[in-house]
Amino acid sequence: MAMKGPGLFTDIGKKAKDLLTKDYTYDQKLTVSTVSASGVGLTSTAVKKGGLYTLDVTSVYKYKNTVVDIKVDTESNISTTLTVLDALPSTKLVTSVKLPDYNSGKVELHYFHENATFATAVGTKPSPVVELSGTVGAQGVAFGAEAGYDTATGKFTKYTAAIGVTKPDYHAAFILADKGDTIKVSGVYHLDEKQKASAVAELTRRLSTNENTLTVGGLYTVDPQTAVKARLNNTGTLAALLQHELKPKSLLTISGEFDTKALDKAPKFGLALALKP
Repeated sequence: MAMKGPGLFTDIGKKAKDLLTKDYTYDQKLTVSTVSASGVGLTSTAVKKGGLYTLDVTSVYKYKNTVVDIKVDTESNISTTLTVLDALPSTKLVTSVKLPDYNSGKVELHYFHENATFATAVGTKPSPVVELSGTVGAQGVAFGAEAGYDTATGKFTKYTAAIGVTKPDYHAAFILADKGDTIKVSGVYHLDEKQKASAVAELTRRLSTNENTLTVGGLYTVDPQTAVKARLNNTGTLAALLQHELKPKSLLTISGEFDTKALDKAPKFGLALALKP
């Protein structure tokens, strides 16, 4: 199913967020993915965080327009997600639950139209939280809003509004979040036609405390297998990342972060290896 329309509400500002945060890690992580002869995908992930080790195994099975995803971890949690595409025309249905917490279940429905996208999510517990979002737009400009309502308390848990602009050489977003308390403005600009080099900036202002956070960053693709990223915020935190494709779909990622205003503090380093034989 090809998703059409202006995209989901969560897509507004996602380009900048991904460029600033995606793939940065300060743990040691190993991921191995395989596909069996029957078409079942298996992914094993081991993570060392400090002195603690965690392990999880995920299996994914696809049949026609249905995807079943089951994840088991070392804390005896079992997460199950069922995704059905085009259960109704131009829709995506997602149901999920994390056992043994039976109240964690959620049902989501996404509807995609050429000029609008709508999504709703409802918890399966008694008196659940209901979330609604919608986006309308055309020609690269999107307007969206979302809200969450707790039926147990009769109060809104959140409401957010956003505007996004997507053009071939840049992406921009304005988001009013946290019930109107936070303003976030972000932008990504591609410095060349092949998008080998990109610059990003994000400014966040919290009105209740008059706090401002400015983060700038960039991405440079050295060659088809290697990319480097960096970011710096106004508090002096500098982070950098190197990602190299060892072979098709197998990635080695090395990242680090340190406080330029407190060089006596130990920097953070992370290593992630994702293998797909």
